[in-house]
Amino acid sequence: MTSLSTTKADTNQRTATVRHFLSLFDLSAAEIIQILDRADILKQQREQGTLERTCVYKNMAMIFEKSSTRTRVSFEAGMAELGGHALFLSSDSTQLGRGEPICDSARVISSMVDVIMIRTFAHATVEELAAFSSVPVINALTDYNHPCQLLADLQTIRQQCDKPFEEISVAWIGDGNNMCNSYLAACIQLGFQLNIATPKTHQPDQELIQKAGNKVMLTTDAKLACQNVDIVTTDTWISMGQEDEKAQRREIFRDYLVDSTMMELADNNATFLHCLPAYRGEEVTDEVMESTQSSVFQQAENRLHAQKALIEFLLNKIPN
Repeated sequence: MTSLSTTKADTNQRTATVRHFLSLFDLSAAEIIQILDRADILKQQREQGTLERTCVYKNMAMIFEKSSTRTRVSFEAGMAELGGHALFLSSDSTQLGRGEPICDSARVISSMVDVIMIRTFAHATVEELAAFSSVPVINALTDYNHPCQLLADLQTIRQQCDKPFEEISVAWIGDGNNMCNSYLAACIQLGFQLNIATPKTHQPDQELIQKAGNKVMLTTDAKLACQNVDIVTTDTWISMGQEDEKAQRREIFRDYLVDSTMMELADNNATFLHCLPAYRGEEVTDEVMESTQSSVFQQAENRLHAQKALIEFLLNKIPN
């Protein structure tokens, strides 16, 4: 029989060694590459029907305060493919929605599962959850950043660009939002050139811009940002919670529509990315979405593979 003192010691050790993924800065550049390498292997295994079940009997709690399609499907399917189980928890159906302190929920939930994924509004919510959790916490989106999406984007960029990240150039067009912040973090970690075109009123996090230094060009001119780049990417102009600003935001961003003319300014082999959902005719045209340059749906599928690799990494289950 396990003694109480041993159980406490195990719990303390578990808490002391836990790794969280709240942003790309929680990983070194080498660890990001390790996860991307593993994601490529997992994708190949899935295509060949040779999946490794590295997380048998592991449980993931998925907390959704913001609704989602790709995030829920990719994490739930991914955990199943790894041999584990995912539990869907919405704020409407748990005590979180009734005002239970996050620190209490973190202690309780982490005592029963092996990893927690949360998709929420305030980044402080994720930080507090991680501070009191005894198991890894994965940030599946906050208003500040979206690091899981960036892992999928980076995997897609590697698949489309046959050169190291240090030689790749990316144009971000539109809102300086959580996705733009995440591209800045990736640029800082991996060293690619990032051209950001946003209205002056909607720029990304200024601390990240300063940290990126000369690897970032900040402009209001979308066409200038697209000149000769390898990747052109954008996001919806109207994110969840901004629906009452539709008319105003459409006017502010009307010069940031990614169309075929803008893609022609990029490199001849340039790739278009979008984290979805896409509102065709607003931030991107239907022609670009359906063009041979678009890797949007490959990018969406890569959420599955990149997140499986991330889960393995956080649970120390990546095979040697």
